[in-house]
Amino acid sequence: MKKKVAYDKYYQTENLFGQPYPELIDFFAQHPHKGKLLDLGCGQGRDAIPLARLGYTVTGIDHSKVGIEQMNQLAIAENLPLTGIVADIFEYDGFGDFDFVLLDSMFHFTKKDQSKESNLIKRILAEINEGCLLIICIQDSGNKVAILNEILNEEQALVRLADKKLKYIFEDKESGHQSVSDYRMLVLC
Repeated sequence: MKKKVAYDKYYQTENLFGQPYPELIDFFAQHPHKGKLLDLGCGQGRDAIPLARLGYTVTGIDHSKVGIEQMNQLAIAENLPLTGIVADIFEYDGFGDFDFVLLDSMFHFTKKDQSKESNLIKRILAEINEGCLLIICIQDSGNKVAILNEILNEEQALVRLADKKLKYIFEDKESGHQSVSDYRMLVLC
C-alpha cells in the first residue's frame, strides 16, 4: 500500500516524468496499424496521451488514482480515445484484447520483485494474440537488460523486431536538477 500512497503524492507534480522517448513515439507514428494499445503502469499518461493523439485506442492501467484522474481529465478535455483504469497491473488479465502492450519503466528486477515481474512478462506473452506487439522500455543499468533477455530467450517463437538504445532525461523543475539515464526499447512479436 505504501507505493500507492507514494505515487499519488509524487503525481501532485504534473507531468512528473516529462516527455516520452522520441524513439517510442516515432515507432508508433510510423506503424501502419493504429489499433488497441494497453499501457501498463501508465502513471499520468506520459506515453498514453501522445499515443492516443496519434490515433491509437489506448487503455492505461496504473495503481495511482491521482495519475489516472489526471490522464482521464486530459483525455476528456481533448476527446482522446484513452481510458485510464486504477488497478494492479500484476492482477490484470485482459492482454488478449490488444494489438499492442506497452511496459515503460515497469521492470527493476530487484531481489524482492524479480519473480513477480518475470511472471508478469511470461503471462503477457502467453496471453497476447498472435501478431500483438510487446514493447518494453527498461533502464539499461546493472543487470536489468540481461535478466529481461534471459526471460525473453525462454520464449522460442518470440521475434525481436527492434532493440534500440535510448536516453531518458529527467528534470526536476523545482530544483533545476537534471539526470540522464540509459534505456533500451525492445519490440517483440
